[in-house]
Order: sequence, then C-alpha cells, then structure tokens
Amino acid sequence: MLTAVLALPFIGLFFFRIYENQLVHQTEAELIAQSVVLAAVIRQDFESNLPTEAVLGAQAPAEPASDEPFRPILPRLDLTRDGMLGRRPEAQPAPAPASAAFRAAGERLSPLLAETQRVTLAGFRLLDPQGVVIAGREETGLSLAHVEEVATALSGRFTTTLRQRVSKNAPPPLYSLSRGTSIRIFAATPIILRGHVAGVLYASRTPSNVFRHLYEERGKVVLAGLSVAALTLLIGLAFHRTITRPVHELIARTVAIGHGDRAAMRPLRNHGTAEFAKLSQSFLDMAGNLNNRSDFIATFAAHVSHELKSPLTSIEGAAELLRDDIAGEGRAMSDEERRRFLGNIITDTHRLTAITNRLRELARAESTPTGGATSLSPAIATLQRDVPELAIRAEGDLDGLIRISAENLRIILSHLADNALRHGATELAIVAAVEADRLHLTISDNGSGVSPNNRARIFDSFFTTRRDSGGTGMGLAIVRAMLDAHSGSIELLDPEAGAAFKLAFQRAVEGEIHG
Repeated sequence: MLTAVLALPFIGLFFFRIYENQLVHQTEAELIAQSVVLAAVIRQDFESNLPTEAVLGAQAPAEPASDEPFRPILPRLDLTRDGMLGRRPEAQPAPAPASAAFRAAGERLSPLLAETQRVTLAGFRLLDPQGVVIAGREETGLSLAHVEEVATALSGRFTTTLRQRVSKNAPPPLYSLSRGTSIRIFAATPIILRGHVAGVLYASRTPSNVFRHLYEERGKVVLAGLSVAALTLLIGLAFHRTITRPVHELIARTVAIGHGDRAAMRPLRNHGTAEFAKLSQSFLDMAGNLNNRSDFIATFAAHVSHELKSPLTSIEGAAELLRDDIAGEGRAMSDEERRRFLGNIITDTHRLTAITNRLRELARAESTPTGGATSLSPAIATLQRDVPELAIRAEGDLDGLIRISAENLRIILSHLADNALRHGATELAIVAAVEADRLHLTISDNGSGVSPNNRARIFDSFFTTRRDSGGTGMGLAIVRAMLDAHSGSIELLDPEAGAAFKLAFQRAVEGEIHG
C-alpha cells in the first residue's frame, strides 16, 4: 500500500493527457492571437497598396447579426476528441503564378513574418487568393490550395487543425511517452478585403512538451517528490503505530494465551486507535471468558465425579456383600441386613437419578432459549398448586411483563420453593417491585436460613447441607444459570429470620411474544 502511494506520482507520468491537452489549448490560443493581429496588419497593407483592379478570391460568408460587440475565437482542439490528420501535404506547383501586386505585397510583408517567427517560434506563410505562397521562409511560389484547412480559409472561414508531426531529429526516449511531441497545430486565417478573401495567413506551431515543462519546473517537481516521500513516511509511521504494531502484539498475545500463559490476558501496551482498543479488549474478554469456562468445566467435572463416586462406591460395596452372601462365603446375613443393603442400593440409585436430572436441568439452564415474555401471576398460581405444603403470599407488580418464558420462570420459582421446603419452611413471601427497566423480586421464607459460614458457597454446584434428605446442591446453581441466560441476577439477602433472595428480571414491553 505504501509502495503504491509512493509510486503514484511516477504512474501519473503516463496519464498526463489532461496536461497535454491544456498545452494544446494554450498553443492554439497563442496561434489564434498572433494570426488575428498579423491578419489585421496585412489587411491594412492590402487596403493601402493593392490596386482596386486586383483579382480577389471567394466572397466571404456574411457574419450573423448580433448586438454583442465582441466575437472571440476560442480554442477548440482536443487531443482526446478530435481526430488527428496526417502530415501536412507537400506544396505543389501553382497552376498559375501569383499576380505582380500580390508578389510585391509578399516582399513587403516577409520581414514582418520573419521577425514574428523569430520571437514566437511559429511558422507563418502568406497565401494569395488562389492559395499560392507569396511570403514565408519556404515554399514561396508553390501552391497550398489543396491542403484541407487552407481550402477552408480560402472560402472565408477561420479554422485550426491537428496534424501529425514528423521531426527531422528523433526525440529523446523519455519524450516519446508524450503525445504532444508528435503533433503540430495549424491555423488558417482568411484576410477579408472588400467582402472577399484577399489572402490566407497560414500559421503552425508544435505545442510545448510536457517533459520540457517539468524540467523547467524541476525545483518544484523535486520539492513535490520530497513532499510525497515525506508524506508516505508519515503514513507508514502512522500505520505502524496504529495498526501494524498492535496487530503483531495481539498476535503474540494470542499465541501466548493459546499456550496457556494467563499473564498474557492483560491490555495491550499500545492500542493505536479506539476501534482497535475495543477489538483487542473484546478479544481479551473473550479469552478470559473461555478460560473461566474451562476452569468451570474442570471444577464442575471434579465435583460431578466426587458426587457420583460416593453413591457408586456404596452401591458397589452393598452389591459385593450380597453377592458373597449368596455364594455362602463368610457369615450368613439375616433378612434384615439384606433388606438394609438393598435399601441402601435403592437410596443411592435414587440419589444418582436426582443428580443426573439436576445435571440435565443445569445444562438446559445454561443453554436455554431466552425468547418469550410472561408475568408473575400465572407462575405464582402454578407454584401454589404444585407446592401445597407452602403458604405462598405474593404482592406488588405481579402483572408486569418480564423477558423470560413461563416455563423457565416456573423452573426458577420451583427450585426456590423446593430449597425452602428442604430447610423447614412453611411460608413463602414474594414481593415484586419495578425499578426503571428491571423488575426486582424478593423471595423470603421462614425456614432455618443460611449460616454465616455457608453464605459464600450457597450458589456453588453440589454444595448442600441436606444431603441426607436427598439434596443435590444444584438447585440454586440452576437458578443462577437460568437468570444469567436471561440477563438477570440473584443475590442472597441477610434477613433476621429464614432465608431471603433478591432476583432481577429485564422488563418486557407490550407486544412481545408471551411464552
């Protein structure tokens, strides 16, 4: 990209047709001005010196009526639009020589044309009404009436044209890139006397060359080149600081994090731009979340294996004892002992079933669909029907919509009710209050509450104080995962008696889908 920026001025040398066209316009305008002035001088000479019986040419076309005092002749040639004619045809012998009056006029005016050509570098030829050259450095006495632009001027109309130029000397190699070195501009101006064409001033000149102009302005060109180089350097430094260096640093951090280096999860030393700072921070946040998720999975797997190991070990031990009893090895068991061991197996099997069910519920909570909206009233009515052991009292904004489906809200409330029952509660109070775009739900019971030592671990998976009564320690973990999935939250309060939780839900607006 920087190379392209640096190369633009050099590539632009091959696309300077607009500048060449401007040089053509400039040269054409100069020829028009010089020809008009010389034509006026020549016409005055003809008026003063040509005899009245001198034979003139074609009648000049009438000028259109206009109130405008000025009738400028503007440059009209265009390198990109006008076709370029071939090299100007060679002069031919005149069918008849010019009259003595016109030859004398040519001799009088030749010094004027020569002096003008010496200063302007344009070529001038003066032709009589039949197209015979009567003044000029070359071709005097020959006819140019067969040349297209001369024939137009002999009919009384001014014209300019582009023709191919063939130089006697080959141009330098660099000049060959310019089209302006291979063309010549011709201007044919009729000299009108007494309403007739008395002659033609035929002028020509090669436009200035682009490269010669660049050489003449070499100081400015060098300054422009240095400015482009300096600008390119500044752009390169800016890109390096704002893009390249932060990208390389982020790549290095990615590799380090991929190899387990957690120290690499820190902000970059240089962010370059605000957008790249957001991008890098988003990446580091994602990497941190993935690492936390990995830690959670590892810890969760250890908890699961520990929770499953105890009932499985108990089942295995009881089964081995029953097998040995059937085989007659060792002391024979009484019927009461066999029933006790079989009861232990059934109890542990129920515990395994409960754990697997809660694991399934936890997985569902963490990947639950978050669509739908509902209100608290129907969910509380269902809870009162399903848990008759609890006296449930609800108050507050129970009919406001919240962003959660009815089924997911039922799961959350049922787990909290089950948790209250397992801790000896007989009453459950639900209070709903709206704050801005959130609905806060306070749920409290009159059970045994949470001891200060257990408050920090209450939401941990598999943590329970009622394992002997079938508790799995996953109810509150499921509730928190479900609320997190719906951009909600739960926190443990510190009431004087029993346990109390504060839940937060996002409020929904009318028109959202109920679920």
